[in-house]
Amino acid sequence: MHHGKVSLLWNLGSGTTRLQFPETDINNNRWTKINATRFGAHCSLSVQQLDSGSVPLPAVTSSSPGSSRVLDIDRNTVIHIGGMGAVTQRPAGLHSSSFQGCLGEASLNERNIGLWSYVSREGRCGGCFSSPQAEETSFYFDGSGFSVVHKSLKATSTSIVLLFKTLSPGGLLLYLASNNTRDFLSLELVEGHVRLAFDLGSGALVQTSNRKYNTGVWFKVTLQRNKRKGYLSVMAAGQSSEKEVLEGESPGTASDLNRYDLDPIYIGGFPSSRAIRRQVTSRAYAGCIKNVEIARSNFDLLKDAFGVRKGCVLKAVRSVSLLSGGFVQIAAPSFGQEAELLFTFSSNNQSGLLLVAFSDDRQVRPAQYFLSLHLVSGGVEAELGDVGGASRKVKVLKSGGGSFGDGSEHSVVITVNKKSLSLQVDDEHLKSASLKPGGFSRLTPSSLFIGGLPPESESRLPIRLRVLSQRFRGCIHHLVVGGALVDLSVPVRYKGAELNSCLLGAVLPDDPDVESTPARVPLTPPTHLSALTAAALTCAAEQESSFLPSAAQFGSSSHSHMTFLIDPGAFRKSVSVRLSVRSRALDGLMLLLSDSKQMDFVVLGLRGGRVRLSADLGKGPASVLSATVNDGHWHSVSAEVSRRSVSLTVDGSRPTTASIKGHHIDVDRTLFLGGIPPGVNGRRIGVSSSLPGCLRSVSLNGTVLDLSKPFSQHDVTSCFTKDQIGSYFNGSGHAELMHDGYKVGADMAVSLEFRTSQSEGVFLGISSAKVDAVGLEMVDGQVAFNVNNGAGRVALRSTGPVLCDGRWHHLVARKTKHGLTLSVDGTQYSAANPYPQSTSAETNNPVYLGGAPAAVKQNCLTIRSGFRGCLRNLRLARSHLTLPLHLSSAHFLSGVTLDSCPAS
Repeated sequence: MHHGKVSLLWNLGSGTTRLQFPETDINNNRWTKINATRFGAHCSLSVQQLDSGSVPLPAVTSSSPGSSRVLDIDRNTVIHIGGMGAVTQRPAGLHSSSFQGCLGEASLNERNIGLWSYVSREGRCGGCFSSPQAEETSFYFDGSGFSVVHKSLKATSTSIVLLFKTLSPGGLLLYLASNNTRDFLSLELVEGHVRLAFDLGSGALVQTSNRKYNTGVWFKVTLQRNKRKGYLSVMAAGQSSEKEVLEGESPGTASDLNRYDLDPIYIGGFPSSRAIRRQVTSRAYAGCIKNVEIARSNFDLLKDAFGVRKGCVLKAVRSVSLLSGGFVQIAAPSFGQEAELLFTFSSNNQSGLLLVAFSDDRQVRPAQYFLSLHLVSGGVEAELGDVGGASRKVKVLKSGGGSFGDGSEHSVVITVNKKSLSLQVDDEHLKSASLKPGGFSRLTPSSLFIGGLPPESESRLPIRLRVLSQRFRGCIHHLVVGGALVDLSVPVRYKGAELNSCLLGAVLPDDPDVESTPARVPLTPPTHLSALTAAALTCAAEQESSFLPSAAQFGSSSHSHMTFLIDPGAFRKSVSVRLSVRSRALDGLMLLLSDSKQMDFVVLGLRGGRVRLSADLGKGPASVLSATVNDGHWHSVSAEVSRRSVSLTVDGSRPTTASIKGHHIDVDRTLFLGGIPPGVNGRRIGVSSSLPGCLRSVSLNGTVLDLSKPFSQHDVTSCFTKDQIGSYFNGSGHAELMHDGYKVGADMAVSLEFRTSQSEGVFLGISSAKVDAVGLEMVDGQVAFNVNNGAGRVALRSTGPVLCDGRWHHLVARKTKHGLTLSVDGTQYSAANPYPQSTSAETNNPVYLGGAPAAVKQNCLTIRSGFRGCLRNLRLARSHLTLPLHLSSAHFLSGVTLDSCPAS
């Protein structure tokens, strides 16, 4: 700032250039917002006084002479704020003294600079009495992440209230679904309209508002669902007179939204690696959300979130991801005597349309002119001409025979004037072609498209370019037209595009019910992700499991069960049970009828893998056993109890019978199916656990039980249509074993087999409250093994092909005094212990599989994502002792389906 005026100075190696904003004197004790933007050799400066109702004045722009080489900014770059100090050499042309006043916020490349996180300071720097801070009750979502909350909801009704503010036309506000059923509910923005969708199992209701709400002001959304009926209202905050109301009813007969209490509710986005219902079009949201209320509960959206921060400052959308066939149309720019467009792109495709502008010249003759920029066989080509006539083109090839479709970022500058068409890629490859006199004067764009064309516009391109219009797939960002960054949050229209994100290789499969995209890969990968992995990480698309409509899966906890109410008098003389069972377990309860003291009872269950029928009519028990049935196939069971005998038949075999004494059967009104609740003692009747398996076609004395409408149920899930050996973890819970503690010590090995389509998830964690710990996890599609013996973490990681391919893999992780070894499908990895003085991990803590409770610290896990997939053949070994980890004996289970894994 000089004499109350804001100035911008820069030097890219060819001399210092000054750009001064002449309109506003900011030396007036009012908050002022300053934006300075550089792209290549071009800079723009805008200034806005933050008074109520004030608007920013038009930006001023300028270009530096000579080269526009890259301005390198890395971790060694020093940023001076408020002054430069006495020992620092001042750049030529900088005359101002140290700043006197208040700085409220600062950001570089749209990333916040913590003003109090300085390395050093000179002079007196204190806090300001006021600051332009945003509302603290609101949360800003930057489009890269989401917030996860959990809430127990009634199956018959849903109540949601939230406020949002955004400039983006698309975005996912809220998504809740079940990991084991097709039921879901979503709220999102689609081209500015609020859309509600929910499916209760018999068809989806989709309702879309008539008005657009991406206007940058707060809007309140209220959703009330009562069974199949949905009521949605949208209104400007505090203005109920402007309310828009939508009402509808979902098709079919299903009226319950079935989900588990631990199934996550996503706010402001959804993991890109997970399958999402096809009715939902968005996965990310860029904007603000506040006052989220679900079933009358409020939530802190920062508690379990990333890509979210407190406060609300709306940012312009600078990036867009294009799927094959997608496009974004923006308002046509106005060109002066020279047109210049700048942008950055990244793609793994070798061909595709990057950008095209059309203009109509009806005054001379019915003609259409175009300016096209596209990838062709890995090279970048620009073409300017008449759709039906001559054109000029220029092409830039990557040096060394490489390709610009390599997944890396590439900057492009295209310049058109009356004399020439110039194309520059990555500030080093520059090519030009001369134009006929007056050639550019005819190009006044009427429309501009990014990444592709709608089908009706393809005919406007020359035939040889039309094939490129549907091929681009990747990311385009930081588009500059006429010296100004383009805000993509207000496109004319768009399709097959995700705003405010950068996805490489995004695809839409043909599955009619689920749309899944590969795991999102940041263009600047985190430090633990190699450049090769960042470009190549693609997990298998997760197939949505199919379920049997009239079967129930038990065993996800030791007290998993259903209850039904019966008429005890109908069973005094005899009890007849028919059912089908599928299980691989040795033991578990299938059905129980008894009195309160269990003097009289009828029990049907598994014992040693065989069906066992046991009964007592008050004068002594009798029991019979079948052949082995725990083979994972369906078996039909018929059990009869009368006043003289008990009889058991499996799969139509010859009945096994035994005599029994008694006059009648006295039982209570409650029938237990699959297990018993904690308050019921099953010791006398020999019941110790729920059945890890499926039941269907259950009838009692000829009356069929509707398993979809029990009197009560606990930890009961749906049965996979086809299953295989293994236990399924749905990603929302975990298993806790060895509750009294496991001592890792100097030597330990864990072995298991896994199958997953997720790039990350926890396999195993054992951690003390201090630092000693062991962690085994999936990170970026590879297995990571971490150990801390007390002196520091030792890490080992696989480096082969990605393991989130949906196939079974075998791993063995071993810790010794002197190092770590890891075997994945027979490939060996090893790492030495760099701390020879510390060789033993002193733990006496539970073993967690598939995840860990949020309140339990895990010192050797780098992620908290629950494992989603199948595990089997789990073993812990120490010295010469090997311990099979039987999930059926777990102290705690949540989100786990025992002994049943959906067949791939």
